[in-house]
Amino acid sequence: MVMKDRQPDRDLMWEEVSCEHIIQDEWIDFRKSAYRLPDGSVFEPFYSYSRRNFAVIVATDTDGNYICVRQYRYGIHAVTTEFCAGGIERTDGKEYGEGGDGASEDALAAAKRELEEETGYVSEEWRHLFTIGAQPAIADNYAYIFEAKNCVNTKDRHLDETEFLNVTLIPRTELEELIRNGGFQQPIHILGYLLSQR
Repeated sequence: MVMKDRQPDRDLMWEEVSCEHIIQDEWIDFRKSAYRLPDGSVFEPFYSYSRRNFAVIVATDTDGNYICVRQYRYGIHAVTTEFCAGGIERTDGKEYGEGGDGASEDALAAAKRELEEETGYVSEEWRHLFTIGAQPAIADNYAYIFEAKNCVNTKDRHLDETEFLNVTLIPRTELEELIRNGGFQQPIHILGYLLSQR
């Protein structure tokens, strides 16, 4: 990597000088902060939040079809097609933020649980594809992306009380068309698909 600007990273850091927790409940910590910028000026308000980490599962059945779900996404007010995904459970009673040793469920265990709960499918062939910040500009949680191959439908679904979704099997060519035409809108899920093709 060619570095054009040799400024040390420490000279790019922001310093939080105040923080107000606007909402801090079991689901989210939504904050309003003031930050001292590298040039010494103070910028406020800067809004950020903590949510729990989550797993995304790029799953295919024994015929190579992608196991997707369709559900309503209130952020864009639309029913979307996407991969199965869900939160990594905390064992310390919190839903977000940094945890100590053993505070979080293993990411792979969470991925297996979510695939089974949402779709009824299970797999013996798992591969970790990538871990990435979900929205690094304003959030501190991470997405753990996994691939599950040769999934078989052996279980009943066990949806959460707020989950209303349909399972759909999509051939690769159709999924690629959905992505190209904007019908598959979750960016991290698209990243997962692209990584699974390597």
